[in-house]
Amino acid sequence: MSIEYKTRTQVVAEVIRQKILSGEIKGGAPLRQAALAEELNVSRIPIREALLQLEAEGLVEFEAHKGATATRLSADQVCELFELRAMLETDLLRRAIPLLTAQDLADAESLRQQMSSAYQQQDSSGSWSVLNTQFHLTLYRAAGRPLSFELVQQLLTTADRYIRVHLMLAGGVQKADPEHSELLKYCREGKVDAACALLQQHILGAAEEVKNIVASLQQAG
Repeated sequence: MSIEYKTRTQVVAEVIRQKILSGEIKGGAPLRQAALAEELNVSRIPIREALLQLEAEGLVEFEAHKGATATRLSADQVCELFELRAMLETDLLRRAIPLLTAQDLADAESLRQQMSSAYQQQDSSGSWSVLNTQFHLTLYRAAGRPLSFELVQQLLTTADRYIRVHLMLAGGVQKADPEHSELLKYCREGKVDAACALLQQHILGAAEEVKNIVASLQQAG
């Protein structure tokens, strides 16, 4: 198969991404650059660049002495991760809302607008996911619960690859943007119960969609 311009890196990334998400390339399988370059009739440079892009999307991992491998995705891990997120993040938000400053809310709104712009970029899932994490943490920081805050940071880091899968395959941005806007509205108005209910729905709704995607990939494998 010969590849023409999109750029080459973009097309290579699309081909490998589809192979991973379709289950053709199984989780944990090595991604050998020489073999991929031969299969796609390109040099190793766009292969390497594509693998780095897919690493940013959470679909590829680079391990010492092993090189690149396809990420293993787990439906059970999705459930536990997102349920923990929902418990801790709603608690932090409940405590933070009465303490949020005008600057906190302005920072969160700026991040929300940047997320909308980031989706148009080439590495949209990577940029959007980073901004999404910053958006959520901006709303929680005022709670003054450093241990819970640190745990949420760790959970968001672990959940990142699933958040990116949700963005790519389940229309995550289109759903998240209006929910983020509504969440900020409730925060500004001091509607603690409504904000926490929406946040829980936001997290667990995404979890259900990601879990279904991962389960279908596992069945295909």
